[in-house]
Amino acid sequence: MIFDDRALDLGEGPIWHPERGQFFWFDIRSGHLLSRDGTGPLMWEIGENASVAGWVDRDTFLIGTETRLLTLNLTTGAQTDIAPLEADNPITRSNDGRADPFGGLWIGTMGKTMLPNAGAFYRYYRGEIRKLYDGITVPNACCFAANGDFAHFADTTAKIVMRVALDSHGWPKGNPEPWLDLRAEGLLPDGAVLDADGNFWCALYKSGRVAAYDKNANFVRSLDFPASQTTCPAFGGPDLTTLYCTSATQKLPPEDLAANPDHGRTFALHDVAKGLPETKVIL
Repeated sequence: MIFDDRALDLGEGPIWHPERGQFFWFDIRSGHLLSRDGTGPLMWEIGENASVAGWVDRDTFLIGTETRLLTLNLTTGAQTDIAPLEADNPITRSNDGRADPFGGLWIGTMGKTMLPNAGAFYRYYRGEIRKLYDGITVPNACCFAANGDFAHFADTTAKIVMRVALDSHGWPKGNPEPWLDLRAEGLLPDGAVLDADGNFWCALYKSGRVAAYDKNANFVRSLDFPASQTTCPAFGGPDLTTLYCTSATQKLPPEDLAANPDHGRTFALHDVAKGLPETKVIL
């Protein structure tokens, strides 16, 4: 189950690069992009809080950070600024995000100290970055129907996953509507991804699991992990049937960390469900 034993403060942004056949993820507050290959663990220094990546080509990611969108060359490590992202707001950083089926990249921002309503959701698409929603405290659960008909997203603190229709270019049309209400169970929706059957797989923060819900938001099943603060799932592997999941150690008391060294590690479960390939981002 353990894919990588580095215990991270805040693991996030997992992505399987389909052209490289390689899994990547972030430790947000250390500003590191992480991976593994046949030689062992790999790391790229971003230089500031970083949390979300979309693949542009075999060697290039578009990455969202606390101040900007940048491209990172995985071979040379070279960075190129693409667009500012709340660069004039030092209290915020990026959080959850994902590429949509149109080649755009959604990025959520939030207060570094979880200041209520300080964040927003943005979309970068073909050279334009546009704010979609503001008043967000902890942006999460960003994922999309394979045909591009709709997007899911959530403010974790509200405990409700929203759904909004998308137009022919991937921009939201109409108002978002509540789709999955977890308030009665007190569950915290973190990162999420859809599988090839349209099931919604969501990390439930502080619950140590990833839960699957069908197209009608009915609970299907859940997978338990040996880390209480599961943060985000992603499908990968050669046939996209491996479910990866990041986790976090942030704010856990020292006695919990001492008792369970698996907090903050990154996990992989095989033969879970058939995932969808991550879409290429169009700059």
